[in-house]
Amino acid sequence: MAGRKPRVGKKKGSAAARILLFLLLVASSGAGLAGWLVLTPYGPETETFVDVAPGSSAVRIGRQLQAAGVVRSRYGFDLVRWLRHGTLHAGTYRFDHPAPVAEVYGRIARGDVYTKALKIPEGANIFDIAARVEEAGLGTRQDFLVAATTQAGLVADLDPGAKSLEGYLFPDTYRFSPHITATQMVAAMVKRFRAAAAQLGLSENVHQVVTIASLVERETAVDADRPLVASVIKNRLAINMPLSTDPAVIYGLELTRNWRGTIYESDLKRDTLYNTYLHPGLTPGPVCNPGLPSLRAAIDPPKTDYLYFVAEGTDAQGHSRFSATLDQHNRNVANYRKAQKKAGER
Repeated sequence: MAGRKPRVGKKKGSAAARILLFLLLVASSGAGLAGWLVLTPYGPETETFVDVAPGSSAVRIGRQLQAAGVVRSRYGFDLVRWLRHGTLHAGTYRFDHPAPVAEVYGRIARGDVYTKALKIPEGANIFDIAARVEEAGLGTRQDFLVAATTQAGLVADLDPGAKSLEGYLFPDTYRFSPHITATQMVAAMVKRFRAAAAQLGLSENVHQVVTIASLVERETAVDADRPLVASVIKNRLAINMPLSTDPAVIYGLELTRNWRGTIYESDLKRDTLYNTYLHPGLTPGPVCNPGLPSLRAAIDPPKTDYLYFVAEGTDAQGHSRFSATLDQHNRNVANYRKAQKKAGER
């Protein structure tokens, strides 16, 4: 009796099914692992910084992030990069909480770099700015002063005789990397000044305009009064009359490290190049860094016959009273003192 033939086809089918099932399990496990790497939050609980250098490859960035504990595995970062095909940006990145690797990747692709704010108010001088730089944790006061006094070449085309960058560090709110150098900071501020000068059409007599604008800036905080203050300075210069401005005297004291926080009668007699009571004409250079309103006022002061001004004692906004004669000025001064005395008695 003939035997039955073996069912070879059935065995082959079973083997193929087992292989397919195994591949499906592997694929499922791989997908699960990939999902776990990409979607599960991971990272530091405390502030951690990662510096991505210019020209870094995506592979190198992934390794940096893994080494810093920002991502669980660089392979998860590589997977997201492969899926999104984005451009990664250099800079300093701050991480302070666990996050999915896709979020980490997104921040670097957007260039969401960490910066520190540095606000430079109108009228700040290099000493004021240096103190703010140190307070912001962007460097030391001394390093900034060195940069501000040794990088005058940055404005050589605008002011060939500039001894420092005083007047050319434009007031603004800057956002800097925590690793920025003092030289890079002053370069950014000068660049901003150039943009402002272009906006105003300032290209001639830059040294004189900026110097006058700096005096205007420190003499009044009222925009409406700035053109009139500029006209007083212009009129006094025209007749070689001493400017007699306290802000200039104070700046000279700061340069010689003799400023005591309050101006005294003896300070008005101290001989510095910035003592405008003793020396007629403009100061050797700017005494602070003026903003747009003061620069605009200095470029084109109105025609007036004013030679004097004094604070208006009853004006809480800080307005001044202007006069063409010494007699009128003395009356304005007397009214100012009377108003100050009356306010003190209240």
